[in-house]
Amino acid sequence: MAKLTEFEQNIAQRIKEQIELNKDKPELGNVDMQKAMELLKEAGAILLDVRPPAKVNGENAEEADIPDSYYTPYPEFTNYLDILPEDKTTPIVTACLKGLFASRVKAYLEVLGYENVYVFTGNIEDWIAAHKAHKGEI
Repeated sequence: MAKLTEFEQNIAQRIKEQIELNKDKPELGNVDMQKAMELLKEAGAILLDVRPPAKVNGENAEEADIPDSYYTPYPEFTNYLDILPEDKTTPIVTACLKGLFASRVKAYLEVLGYENVYVFTGNIEDWIAAHKAHKGEI
């Protein structure tokens, strides 16, 4: 078995701590539309649409004016770290089309020390369509 460096041990410890935090979340932090909207409206969460540009069909969540949403495409995610909340307990919901990129970004955020990160299990395009319908744009 490989011996971990001190840096790797620190990362492993942070991962362990995040797993413990996720154990207390329903579905280990995977949320449906209702729970995601509750987090945004009631808990002050932000939404990160992390689809790569090639996967965006139409508008991203930020362009669609979903409140407190940002488009932070997965391939350039580290270019957007400055938009993240300073308070690492602020809830963050990550979203894409199938949850694959959103799950990766959730893990990155957790390694950075964010404690309340969730993955929207639905399709962000459906959320955008529902938002537009609610606003009367469809």
